[in-house]
Amino acid sequence: MARSTRALVTSCLTLALCAFQGASAAEAPKLNVTAIGASGGKSTLECWQLDAPFAVSDTPGTRGSAAATLGNVSNLGMTVLPAGFDGGVTQRAGQPVSNIHCDFPVYTWVMFISGMAHVTLPGDDSGGAYILGGEFGLIFAADTANVSEKGHYTRYPGIVETVALQIPTLDGEIPPHQVVRSGPCLTNNTAGLRSFAGSG
Repeated sequence: MARSTRALVTSCLTLALCAFQGASAAEAPKLNVTAIGASGGKSTLECWQLDAPFAVSDTPGTRGSAAATLGNVSNLGMTVLPAGFDGGVTQRAGQPVSNIHCDFPVYTWVMFISGMAHVTLPGDDSGGAYILGGEFGLIFAADTANVSEKGHYTRYPGIVETVALQIPTLDGEIPPHQVVRSGPCLTNNTAGLRSFAGSG
């Protein structure tokens, strides 16, 4: 991929949120995302907090807002799934077990722009994770077939189509992070994003 294209795709991973006021490094908020990982050969759901905090953007057009850089990426794909679509379980050796037909053989950011996804795990009756498209629609998929035997199951139960961007990381990178909790992020783990809009 050309350097300019890579820079453009990387910029797509910068989240700009209005009216962010500067804070010290210790006080700067960090982004929490639901991640689909793997442990002991089984897929897992976890809430991750990325190590890199939000910073004040100095990019024209977003200057003064909050921005979180999620890392280097290698490509960008888009999928449109009909309402009620059943993605099933995808297992392809060495490729991510992501059920939105993402054929990248690396760890992948998925940004649901609209609609709804319901992610469940084989043998797990916890209810899985409902991901709503929009401001809380970002997840990280890391349960590639070489680390997860059965993968995860995804349906799209919304009444409208679900639109998703698939953005694989460069060179199989996993963003530095801490695990906030076992299971998907809860409302109180992510609702802080909305505080940016009222901080100006």
